[in-house]
Amino acid sequence: MSLPPGVITFGPKATCTLETCPIEWSVYGYRPSLVANIIFIVLFALGGVIHAILGFKWKTWWFMCCMIVCSINAGIGYGGRVWLWYDPFSFEAFLMQMICITTSPVYYCAATYVILGQTISYFSPSLSRVKPAVFYFGFVTCDIISLALQAAGGAMSSSSSGSNEVGTDLALAGLAFQVATIVTFCSFLVDFIFRYFRSPQGHTAMAIIGLRLKLFFGFMFLAMFLTVVRSVYRLVELHEGYSGELIREEPLFIALEGVLVVVSFYCLSLGHPGLVFKESTKESLEATTLDDMELR
Repeated sequence: MSLPPGVITFGPKATCTLETCPIEWSVYGYRPSLVANIIFIVLFALGGVIHAILGFKWKTWWFMCCMIVCSINAGIGYGGRVWLWYDPFSFEAFLMQMICITTSPVYYCAATYVILGQTISYFSPSLSRVKPAVFYFGFVTCDIISLALQAAGGAMSSSSSGSNEVGTDLALAGLAFQVATIVTFCSFLVDFIFRYFRSPQGHTAMAIIGLRLKLFFGFMFLAMFLTVVRSVYRLVELHEGYSGELIREEPLFIALEGVLVVVSFYCLSLGHPGLVFKESTKESLEATTLDDMELR
């Protein structure tokens, strides 16, 4: 497509507006759905409030803070897409939504990594193949690296209108690293779940906690699985670049980015760690363990 002299459609020096350029010349080729993006803002805001209430109720401070930061970050990102509805050629709006939406899952992943470490310490450290500290420090460090790579790569790539291959490669590396981290985490999660539920400790916990324990582990795994699916989609989209076909498919973006992340976010409220990390539950488990030891 040849552009008129002096017309810049994308980047920090873009000259196009809705009045002077057709929408097809914008980076997305469409005006982001105003209704869909407002719904996402409301859902993330509501989810943030829910996590704040649950966090204060059950005193899960790290988990609560990560989820609230995620909701704020996502809300800013979808606010950027609302801005793009009004001005599809705004580089600032594009940069805001790209970086914030892309990096939002990093925060709830960090929350989940720490929670699994605490879960292993809480229930049965001997049944885990890795020490809880690996989840506290190892996986969270990987999350920080992923966040830094995605944010830096997205900023570099966007500021160069997608021509900066280093920026694109950094963002791709960050997403790929995130996928690898989550898949590794899920393998440890599934391994621990199977080992725990087949152990005497697991049978005891099921007798005391019951459905709450299944909800906790089930929704944690579902959230991580959906995040992997979402991240693979974003990997393919980013690999195609700003001139690819996927970036212009809003229904796919809404379904595989917006919906999957929102569902993951709410999975972690339905399977909130407060369901199982109760003082009364801990006391019951310890009392049962002591009784079993005395009987032996």
